Amino acid sequence: MPTPTLQLRSVRLRVADPDRAQAFYVGVLGLVAGASDGRTLALHAPGSAEPLITLAETPWARPKPPGAPGLFHLALLVPDRASLARVLLRLAETRTLVHGLSDHGVSEAIYLEDPDGNGLELYADRPRSGWHNADGKLVMFTRALDTGALLASAPDARPAGLPVGTVIGHFHLRTSSLAAAESFYTGQLGLAATTRDYPGALFLGADGYHHHVAVNTWGQPATAEGSAYAGLERIECAVRDLDASRTLTDPDGFCVALIPMKS
Repeated sequence: MPTPTLQLRSVRLRVADPDRAQAFYVGVLGLVAGASDGRTLALHAPGSAEPLITLAETPWARPKPPGAPGLFHLALLVPDRASLARVLLRLAETRTLVHGLSDHGVSEAIYLEDPDGNGLELYADRPRSGWHNADGKLVMFTRALDTGALLASAPDARPAGLPVGTVIGHFHLRTSSLAAAESFYTGQLGLAATTRDYPGALFLGADGYHHHVAVNTWGQPATAEGSAYAGLERIECAVRDLDASRTLTDPDGFCVALIPMKS
């Protein structure tokens, strides 16, 4: 497989109570707590030396108002369908509220929120050979997930948290302007639009992937001072052929850090 041009490496999230957030991300989802300086806590996928999520304590943070630009959800990609099935069993075992279970054709997904109202998607991709195209465009949809078939993919009924190999698959933002977001993410990250079939939303990806970034304008517009709310603070992406690290700000004020991809 050719060397990818883009990898989503890590994110930094504002949370009001790090202990409460850690209980969820570590105790429920199975991430591993790493370094802490008293104000931030690094969370790792099992077996990974690199942080996946950094929790930044923001005591005054409260959930983002509906409609305000910000994180719609952070999507964590697990290596295979059996892993996703075991995560679903884990969520049931811990009586964790699930907001949605969806089949997107290219992937199967579980939707939930962390204690600060940050949206999360836990998902597994279907093999690329099974992705469908129509008129040269990738076909994605949202249908009810066949949970019975998903659970049957696990070799046993043993619940488990996020496994070794979990990575950030994509992030989905609510934006104030689809056009401005598209211009930024295509021009600065080299992404290409993969589907425009969802009204009020746009999906963009690199290297033939269904999407690394999604943006939407769903809901009633609202304004909010981003730093006053829980949510996304920083995204770090590794980019091939980048000579030096640089930090950008997207049209809605989110920090996007670009770093050279390790060879």
